[in-house]
Amino acid sequence: MIKPSTGRTVFLVCNYVFLTLLAFLCLLPIVNVFSVSLSAASASEAGLVRLWPVRFTWKSYEYVLGSNAFLQAMLISFKRVLLGSSISLLLTVLIAYPLSKEVNVFRWRTAYAWFFVITILFSGGLIPLYMVVKALGLMDTIWSLVLPSAVPVFLVILMLNFFRSLPKELEEAALVDGASHWRTMTSIYVPLSLPGLATCTLFSMVGHWNAWFDGLIFMNSTEHYPLQSYLQTVIVQSNLDVLNQVDLLLMQYVSDRSVKAAQIFIGALPILIVYPFLQRYFVKGIVVGSVKQ
Repeated sequence: MIKPSTGRTVFLVCNYVFLTLLAFLCLLPIVNVFSVSLSAASASEAGLVRLWPVRFTWKSYEYVLGSNAFLQAMLISFKRVLLGSSISLLLTVLIAYPLSKEVNVFRWRTAYAWFFVITILFSGGLIPLYMVVKALGLMDTIWSLVLPSAVPVFLVILMLNFFRSLPKELEEAALVDGASHWRTMTSIYVPLSLPGLATCTLFSMVGHWNAWFDGLIFMNSTEHYPLQSYLQTVIVQSNLDVLNQVDLLLMQYVSDRSVKAAQIFIGALPILIVYPFLQRYFVKGIVVGSVKQ
């Protein structure tokens, strides 16, 4: 073991201190929202809550988890994430694999690549998108939230570059052994691309989970709102029309601010739970990329 120099030691200490403070600043809003959701109505309304609950109570979570409208919206969001992420990941792999080939293997690769890239620079606009969705009969259905964003071009470019970074000798050996391109993709490229697939999965899940505007314009009834559209209506616009009479009655016994904090925290909780399970693939990808050469 080589003893680190004084400059190296100072750098490591400053680096750890900076990253610790940065992590604390990122967690601070989440901790505050969580504390407000666990505080009594009088304390939360008076703005007395900082980083620790004041007069601890579960009433806000009892109200939120007992709200049929909130649970219905969360169920729709789970369906959207499951369908949207699966379809996006499948199409991303099917598009990125052929586009990762050279021109002498896939003649029209450049034309197809520009066909997808140009959609990042230009779009048809909101009104044509609404007209297409309505003409296809997708209004007020889960498919209106999934199909318009089924091909995330950014993720296609990400997987394309990841596929191109893999050794070509593996593909050549598979083709010599008689494997088709489909078999090569499913048996070689996909298993070796777990870090890239995990990244695309997380991006897609976060995108679908946090999307709220399309739910407002494509859903005709509030009962079909995904969670973020529901929260945007109730919390941001303070539109209590989406609440039923039972919910309005329960609102008399809990703080409006603590209930909103509980809804926000529960809405962010699924992504906070999923991220640690995908983190190991990010670390693995960094390690593999650093020693691959």
